[in-house]
Amino acid sequence: MSKGKLSERTSSFLKKELEPIKANDLYAYFRPIQSKQDTEVIIDGKRVLMFGSNSYLGLTTDSRIIEASQDALAKYGTGCAGSRFLNGTLDIHVELEEKLADYVGKDAAVLFSTGFQSNLGPLSCLTGRNDYILLDERNHASIIDGSRLSFSKVIKYAHNDMEDLRAKLARLPEDSLKLIATDGIFSMEGDIVKLPEMVKVAEEFDAAILCDDAHSLGVIGEKGAGTGSHFGLTDQVDLIMGTFSKSLASLGGFVAADKDTIEYLKHRARSLMFSASMTPASVASTLKALEIIQTEPEHIEKLWANTHYAKKLLIENGFDLGDTESPILPIFVRNNDKTYIVTKMLQDNGVFVNPVVAPAVPAEESLIRFSLMATHTFDQIDEAIDKMSKVFKTLEVERYKKVI
Repeated sequence: MSKGKLSERTSSFLKKELEPIKANDLYAYFRPIQSKQDTEVIIDGKRVLMFGSNSYLGLTTDSRIIEASQDALAKYGTGCAGSRFLNGTLDIHVELEEKLADYVGKDAAVLFSTGFQSNLGPLSCLTGRNDYILLDERNHASIIDGSRLSFSKVIKYAHNDMEDLRAKLARLPEDSLKLIATDGIFSMEGDIVKLPEMVKVAEEFDAAILCDDAHSLGVIGEKGAGTGSHFGLTDQVDLIMGTFSKSLASLGGFVAADKDTIEYLKHRARSLMFSASMTPASVASTLKALEIIQTEPEHIEKLWANTHYAKKLLIENGFDLGDTESPILPIFVRNNDKTYIVTKMLQDNGVFVNPVVAPAVPAEESLIRFSLMATHTFDQIDEAIDKMSKVFKTLEVERYKKVI
């Protein structure tokens, strides 16, 4: 691609995708926050209610986690200056891997520097040219990109549709390796994978399962141990992937599985072998967050109390929430332009939410993502929903008007 073609490509994107939104002061990305990630944040010097965070348990501001991070900085420094494979393994990396494996009920675990890399690693190397990866059509981008790095054939099935998954598997060669990759809790829709049905289908066709628990850890399952735990099917899930940037209040990710699979990943997963290891501060903060989650069940209990309260209030006020089963509450607008306008008007009125528009979802399924934290108060939820109701009425959002 010549320099002229490159410029043409980027300029076209700016003109078609960004400039119309920015020209109308509706650009809703890369918004600088001037405070901690809490239930209230400061943007442009003003108080804004945060309902767009993935900090489900509200632990990013916990003083014990901050202190653990500071202690690790003092002991280990700011970074490891290399990959885990070579010089970048600390004793606390190993400690965290052991505790995570025990937490999610697997033999072993391996850390990655980000959650995104935690999906790239196994999906790019576990299957080969004559094998198949089957993906839910609503999977996270990291699962999609990981499968693209594989030499395997990639097949998508309809969202959470186990009959479609069965039909796709039935057409594949019996002797091929088949890996089903799915979100546990889907990050935009908020629904939970139909794992019991998936396990039956996987057993029928001798397929393995990778479950991405990025939005499940600290949310569902015994002590927040994730989707497999939630259904009592941990042993039937071959690989459990999770991130630390949400309930675990840090940065990084992991994969847990049987010992042989983890050893294989340590020596074949390129996103592990050729990336610098998790920083000491991130590891230490994850360790402390994991300890808090396992010993203080009140955090998860409060998260669900807030979720049930907000969901009931939203439905009573006529909002369309789809099939969500989690603290992720998708509020459907079903129009790209109005979704941007809703987001802008809410921020102007002190409520931070995230717009989800085409091509991330079909335009008729555009939504604002309203997510709960354990540290939200009922008063904060009341205030946010009251403001959303007024904005939706002002804009005459069609779906909203039809419901009420």
